[in-house]
Amino acid sequence: MKTLSITFFMAMLPVVELRGAIPFGVAAGLHPLAAMGAAVLGNLVPVPFILLLLRSIFRWLRHFPRLGALIDRLERRAHLKGRTVRKYRILGLVLLVAVPLPGTGAWTGALVADVLDIRMRRALPAITLGVLIAGVAVTAMTCGVAGMLG
Repeated sequence: MKTLSITFFMAMLPVVELRGAIPFGVAAGLHPLAAMGAAVLGNLVPVPFILLLLRSIFRWLRHFPRLGALIDRLERRAHLKGRTVRKYRILGLVLLVAVPLPGTGAWTGALVADVLDIRMRRALPAITLGVLIAGVAVTAMTCGVAGMLG
């Protein structure tokens, strides 16, 4: 139960997300489907909060000069990552979240959706589908690597 909880909470973290949580859970002895389930759920927990609160938080942080510059960089980065999303809208958002590479994932997808003004009722299902696809891909890669080593 402890490993399942750690996997769940690890998946909530930006950068780590489920891409790090699933291999951790499997390496710690969880069944791959249990690790994937915990990681998918954990990865999705912050998404509605990001979509609902990000603009307000950014507006507040802009009152601090150094943080304002950081927010500007984050938004520029989101616009760059959002090129595909802007072109393909919801499908682009699914792909941005689904591709298990650095700089992609639920956190980035939520940031891009917010910057591009994609409403939660459209962004949340797209991000959820992307997280599920990424979860399956990372679980398959993890099991493939574990099979080769074992």
